Amino acid sequence: MLFVISGPSGCGKSTLIRKVRRSLGDLEFSVSHTTRPPRPSERVGVDYHFVPAKTFERMVREKRFVEWARVHGHLYGTSRAEVERKGRRRDVVLDIDVQGARQVRTRIPGAVHIFIMPPVAGELRRRLARRHEDSPEAVERRLRNARAEIRAYDEFDYVVVNDDLVKAAADLKSVIVASRHKAGVMAERLKPVLRSFQKGRP
Repeated sequence: MLFVISGPSGCGKSTLIRKVRRSLGDLEFSVSHTTRPPRPSERVGVDYHFVPAKTFERMVREKRFVEWARVHGHLYGTSRAEVERKGRRRDVVLDIDVQGARQVRTRIPGAVHIFIMPPVAGELRRRLARRHEDSPEAVERRLRNARAEIRAYDEFDYVVVNDDLVKAAADLKSVIVASRHKAGVMAERLKPVLRSFQKGRP
């Protein structure tokens, strides 16, 4: 399965994904490509694949992205090859913006879309400022974008409000576990069970 996690910058998507992946132990994270420079806390190839704009634009021309978008003045994209490679082993989670989520919805039917909502605007501002990784101008730009992004919450299958990190992580984990147990998802796993009942009396 493919899980698409979206929400405004600073809502806690990355932190929640890390906590849930540690808890479940069987979720692959698709590392996105971006043209922006890495932040001090970020690791190359772990948080993002940081590439020059020319490299990114060539990948766009070659249709190597499942989705891509310009966000906060930089390009971001999800590599088709990475999603397919990791998806052969386990379920995959994407950490992408609302624009990208819309593209994934049209291109990969069946993906589970989850929106992470900040509790209030003031708290989102505090979280962005507390990171000390963006200029005041960048923080304001992210807040302006957030106003538009949060209005898209009803395009998603599920919404998790990140007002308490422990509770929000538990909610996100519950959504993922429940999604894995939908009847259509379970069909392949249930085949031997169903066959056993076709052989006569159990």
